[in-house]
Amino acid sequence: MKVKTSAKINLALDVTGKLPNGYHEIESVFQTIGLYDEISVEFTDSDIELTCEKPDIPAFADDIPCDGRNIAYKAAKKFIDDNNLDTGCRICIKKGIPSQAGMGGGSTDAAAVLYCLAEMTGGEIIAPEKLGADVPFFLTGGTAYVTGIGENVRKIADCPKKILVIAKGSEGVSTIEAYRKIDLLDNPAPVFVKKLVNAIENGDNITDYIGNIFEQAVNLAEVDDIKQKMLKFGAETACMTGSGSAVFGIFNDMESAEKCHIWLTEIAYFSRVCETVTESIIIQ
Repeated sequence: MKVKTSAKINLALDVTGKLPNGYHEIESVFQTIGLYDEISVEFTDSDIELTCEKPDIPAFADDIPCDGRNIAYKAAKKFIDDNNLDTGCRICIKKGIPSQAGMGGGSTDAAAVLYCLAEMTGGEIIAPEKLGADVPFFLTGGTAYVTGIGENVRKIADCPKKILVIAKGSEGVSTIEAYRKIDLLDNPAPVFVKKLVNAIENGDNITDYIGNIFEQAVNLAEVDDIKQKMLKFGAETACMTGSGSAVFGIFNDMESAEKCHIWLTEIAYFSRVCETVTESIIIQ
């Protein structure tokens, strides 16, 4: 079975607290976008095998393990064990979503593997949040209000379709380090997540409520540079996604978005033009 599985952006993201176990509570609006990894899954008589193909450019420079450390591998093992299946499988991943970008590239791959195995066997997907907090969201996609450590996912009205430019430099952000810097913030500026939810559900303009507390914590020069260039080319707003380091700009027209994308590519940033989408997994 072959599928495409989408990236996500955080239209708004705030950190609302820290639990005794060290995990952080968040409040966010997740949105799937038309930037995809391609996944194929087939059964084998042996163990789980995983291969990964990725572009040879800086935005994809991070090593991706192809063994039991990979979340897609873990997803296959969990599904097979949970459903008492006597089989192995071969997973092939073709990356289109940059690594350490804040767009859920690993979690969406895991969700796609679970989806494929469930479709192929009729088995049950059990507790996908145990693989990673973002995994349940990618089994549905669209627009969602997310709380807790990311495991509480409430589908809301679909965000009106938006034209996006996604860009990333060579800098990546460790999630652990990003949260450490969040803990050091003193009086951060507010992020209006609930106002964004209301604006989406009422069909109002969302631009004023786009925001990400991690921008205040990680303070990356490439993020600031990309945002400035997006705004120069006519973006309504531009914002970092997740704990970084990808940036999305929202544009009113495709021509402006394409011009921005071309400029960003010419100065050696990874860049793609896409749109918001209402589902995560597409069967090929």
